[in-house]
Formats: sequence, C-alpha cells, structure tokens
Amino acid sequence: MTTYRVLVVDDSAFMRTIISDLILQDKQFVIAATAANGAEAVAAAAQHKPDVITMDLEMPILNGIEALQLIMKETPTPVIMLSGISEDNARDTIKALQYGALDFIRKPSTSKTGDIHQVGEQLLEKLRIAVFARRSRTGALPERPKVDIAPLEKKPEPRVKPRLKPPDTLSPPAAPLHKAKLERKPEEKRGAALTKPPDGTIHREKRLAAPNAGLPAQQPTASPPVEQQPIVRRVQHSGAFKHIVAIGTSTGGPRALHEVICSLPNGFPAPVLVVQHMPPKFTKSLAQRLDSFSALTVVEAEQGMRVSASFVYVAPGGKHMELDKDAAGYFIRLTDQPQRNGHRPSVDVMFESLLPFPEIQRHAVIMTGMGSDGAKGLKALAEGGAATTIAESEETCIVYGMPRAAVECGAAQHVLPLHGIAQQLACTVLT
Repeated sequence: MTTYRVLVVDDSAFMRTIISDLILQDKQFVIAATAANGAEAVAAAAQHKPDVITMDLEMPILNGIEALQLIMKETPTPVIMLSGISEDNARDTIKALQYGALDFIRKPSTSKTGDIHQVGEQLLEKLRIAVFARRSRTGALPERPKVDIAPLEKKPEPRVKPRLKPPDTLSPPAAPLHKAKLERKPEEKRGAALTKPPDGTIHREKRLAAPNAGLPAQQPTASPPVEQQPIVRRVQHSGAFKHIVAIGTSTGGPRALHEVICSLPNGFPAPVLVVQHMPPKFTKSLAQRLDSFSALTVVEAEQGMRVSASFVYVAPGGKHMELDKDAAGYFIRLTDQPQRNGHRPSVDVMFESLLPFPEIQRHAVIMTGMGSDGAKGLKALAEGGAATTIAESEETCIVYGMPRAAVECGAAQHVLPLHGIAQQLACTVLT
C-alpha cells in the first residue's frame, strides 16, 4: 500500500497532536514532520518534501499565508489550510486559497459533541483529494476507510472581531441593489481589452506538472493593492439584460474565480451567478475578496435580490441558489432543499434553474473541482439552447473532476484553459 507523507504545521502543540492523531487514523498517511511556526514550515517542506501539508493560519515569525507563499515559490506542495470560523479567519482563508492553497477545513471545536469526528473525516477526505491531485488526473481516489475518532478536551476559540454592516437585503418585488464601489487605479483594473476570442474553441492541451508538485504553476491574477483610494464609482443598475453567465466550481475554485471574474471588463452587460462549494461564512469572504479586485460588483447572494448586469452573485454556503422571475423581473431564490451530488449549494441546481428562461442568452461554465456536480445541468442547458457551455481544460485544473464529467457527457461546447474562459465570455457577450 502506498503511503503519503504529511507535514503538520500549527503553533499549538496541543493542536499539532490533535491533527496528527486524526491523520494517522488512515494508514495511508504518515507524519513526515511537524512545525510550530511558518519559518519552521518552510524549512521542513524543503527538507522533508512531504506529499501534502496542513497549515495553520495564525502563527508567530511567519504566519500561514506568508509561509504558504514561500513554499509555493520554493517547494510547491498541496496545502490544506486550517481555519477558525471568525470573519478575520474566513477572509484570510480565502486569501490563502488565492495564493495557492488547495483547500481548507475549519479547526475542530472541542465544545461540540462529535465535532472532532466530523472534522477528522473532512480532513482525511481533503488529504486524499490533495494526493490525488498531485499524483494523477486519472487514478482513483485513495481508499476511504472507516475511522473512529475520539472526542477531545475543550480549547478556547479564537477572538472574533466586530462584523461589518451587511449589504441591504432585497425581497421581490424590491428595487435593484444599490452599492457604492471603490474605483481602482487604471493599472489595477482587469479586463479592459478582452475583445479577441481564444485561439480555437475546443482544445485540450496536455498539462505539464510543476516541479515537485502536481498542481498548476499559476500566479495570482492581481496582487493586493497596498492602499486603495476611496473614490466612489457610480454603478448603473439595470434589470434589463440579454445575457446571463453561470459559473460552478469546487476544489481550486477561488483561484479560478479570481482569474475569470477579475478579467471581465467594467460594464460587462450580464449578471454572473456563481456556485462555489464552500461552507457558510466563507462564501461572504470570498465575495468580498473578489469584489476588491474586480471591475464588477461582487456580493454574496441574499434571498430576493434583484439580478442586474455587471453584478456577480455568489451563492451562500449551505443554500441552493436559483434564478427566478416575477412581474418585476429576475431575482435570486435561495432554498434549503436537500443536497444534490453531496453539495448545497449545488451547481446542477443553479444550472437547471436557467432552463425556463430561453429568452436570455445563457452562458454556463464548469471549472476545477472533484466529482461531477454541474455536468448534468450543463448538458441540459446545452440541449436546451444555451448560447455557450464551457468546461475548464485539464491543463489548468487543480482537480480535473467536474470539468472532466462535463466533457465526457458531451455537455461542453468549448474546452478552454483558465485564461481563455473570460476572453471567450467577453467576446460572446459583447458582440
């Protein structure tokens, strides 16, 4: 049996023991080393060359994000971030995902019965996905054994900062959302010149693995601005649009979304619906992070929000998101219906909600992620007259699962690398 070596990084000796014990419940994993801070993590990654790393966010000397950036530069390795549930932790977790972390789990809470067992199962599942992504695009996932994880003693929860005022909630038939947005300097804006379509519409280039890792050697699309000037840009809201874009993604999605959303031009004349497989609270931070870099306005969707061009609506974790319509126009409907394909929100649910509206030019995209969520919905849209159906190509996928399922069932009209998706959308919608 093949074994995989894990580097465990956390400044708490107690938590390092917990995480190590959880990992060792699966005999396919061994602990290569542990590290108590980010500097030790960088050195240990270079010395031990683990197959995967679990990384705490808040640590001395170098924090998790700083260590992640150095590791991705020097010894690229799949990294699973361990995050608390505070708003600050969620925001930093999204930042880590955009800087190259494969995925994340929340740290186990010892105040809830059964939480250790649940988090342990999630951790092992993400570790299996990590080594799968690194090892191969075609092999089966490592076997998932049954584990028995005992409860642990209580540990204090991290500090939570005061929450920011949430955006106004709109219920149908309400007026369009009004939101001021910061104007970025010209050099910080994305998507100003997306007019030429990608070369070729259907192509699959063989993906070249990055050194020491099975992950694409991608760079962040845009660096975080050092300081943004508080210049307010007037945003025109319009419920009248001829096109709508829907994007579904999972593992590796935050980086992919950053590339695509931040490459769409200012004034993009279509709303964009996004389903990213992610738990509650983190989707809000994802929307805020994307909004800070995109020329479009990005929000976490709320029940009854009116749908407008140049807005991006991210489905909240734990809720299905659908497009609906009444006499006043199109709006967002959120539901608590059972999971589809093991997920809520589900990409299939979002895609299928577009089927009753052939009067809109519908453009649907499936990007990186494990499993097959979205393939059936994309197929239904393709057969129902959708203007565009796109699957991300294997060459840029972190995990070529969801796009593969879409390609294999014949749902994708275009198979494009990540950098070509926004270009294709802009070319199609703007012409």
